[in-house]
Amino acid sequence: MQKRIKWIHLAFVSIAWVSGCAKVDPSADYRRVAERVKDATGRDEVYHPDEDDLIAAKVADLLRDGLTVDEAVQISLLNNPRLQAAFWNIGMARADVVQSGLLSNPTLGLSFRLPSGGGLANFEAGIVQNIADLWQIPVRKRAAEQTLNAVILKLARQVGVNAMNAKSAYFEAQAADRQREIALENLELSKQLLGLTTTRRQAGAGNEIEVNLSRAELLETELAVRTAEQNAYTARRNLTILLGLSIPLTDLVLTESLPNPIAFSLQEDRVFSLAQQYRPDLLAAEASVESALAAYKQEVLRIFPTLNVGLALERMERGPSNGRDRLAESVRNTAQAGAISGPDVRFDEDKNTDLILGPSIGLQLPIFDQNQAQIARAAYAHKQAAKSLEAMKQQITQDARLAIENARIALDMAGFFHSELLPLRQQNLDLTREAFRAGRTPLAIVLDAQRALIAARGRYIEQTKEAAVALVELEKVVALPLTQILSANTDQAFENTDPVDEQPHAGAES
Repeated sequence: MQKRIKWIHLAFVSIAWVSGCAKVDPSADYRRVAERVKDATGRDEVYHPDEDDLIAAKVADLLRDGLTVDEAVQISLLNNPRLQAAFWNIGMARADVVQSGLLSNPTLGLSFRLPSGGGLANFEAGIVQNIADLWQIPVRKRAAEQTLNAVILKLARQVGVNAMNAKSAYFEAQAADRQREIALENLELSKQLLGLTTTRRQAGAGNEIEVNLSRAELLETELAVRTAEQNAYTARRNLTILLGLSIPLTDLVLTESLPNPIAFSLQEDRVFSLAQQYRPDLLAAEASVESALAAYKQEVLRIFPTLNVGLALERMERGPSNGRDRLAESVRNTAQAGAISGPDVRFDEDKNTDLILGPSIGLQLPIFDQNQAQIARAAYAHKQAAKSLEAMKQQITQDARLAIENARIALDMAGFFHSELLPLRQQNLDLTREAFRAGRTPLAIVLDAQRALIAARGRYIEQTKEAAVALVELEKVVALPLTQILSANTDQAFENTDPVDEQPHAGAES
């Protein structure tokens, strides 16, 4: 009996020790986020909550010699405060996993009841433990782990999308800078045209109307320069927010030009397969379905939410001595024993003096509440999660189709501007200027040709930017770098190393 009590005591001590040593450590979960982000961006250096002190130095080093698009992606992975705040969701979800594996605390009950006639109090003690945890913990822990898995995957998707948005914002800012440069070049064209009309008027071949028309054109291009400068500032502001930077906008130096359009061909079914394999939010939705199923099973087990097993002890009350002469008893006992003795250690016969010890059990009977409402609610939540997963798969499929088509059209249009429209517009302007200089065409024709060239150059930069952003959107939809998407397709050829090459314009001689 004593041996059995010893083992029971050892078991309780062991359980208490293991429960007390439970520790919340999300470090491995942070590494899982980094692995997923590496799949989506090709970079494995991601923000870690324990490395806040190192972030500022890393960002300063990346900004030191200007910013490339890859460096912008890296800074967004490290320095965006919204993403940094989201990382703590992992710690909270890990804490829920730890909590789900803990036994509920035992309950200790004590009571003292004093007899009305005096004497020793009635004493009761009991300690009980809810052993329903033994079969509820596995299901509860499985639900918490699937929820943690969903949190990790959702965060990985959020981080990857932010990195892709930073990449798009870089191209937006670079395009805005290029538009400002083109606006300044167009301003120079207008100045040259004004000089030409002024020279013609001074030579007697022109008139004041032509000079005023060219001067008005110059004012329009000056306004375009100011608008381009405003757009460039706005684009840089959007980029710095995604990068988590508070530096002056003019201090942000973009060193990488817009990429040349690439030619490629993608097979839709392969793109769909890649997206379903690598999209973290889709995997998170699958984890949510599993979590909802585990939650449903947990509610089923809660029909009997508690089963308390423990040990109870009771010592009955002891009444007063009812006038016993304890001194006389001591003298008598001493005489009989031949040695000094005290009074009899006994109690009155009509008093209960037993000590009662034994096991106890308590069970909550599911008579009125059989947890049917919560079971039904969990079942509905599981069906909802399954439908949400189905809807996400359909949306990803259509998003991939749209991204492929948008990229194809944007790249085709950028190529058309570069090889067809820009050379033609430049040639038209050169010819009309020569004709105007020789007096064979009116100034209005030259102005129209110049406006057409200015518009074509701006649209070409815009279309090149759209092509670059469309490729980033394809990366975002699939959650893989473009090189890996293309390598999964057998018929593709791409080139993305040279900056955008515009057709040079010929300036008019004043």
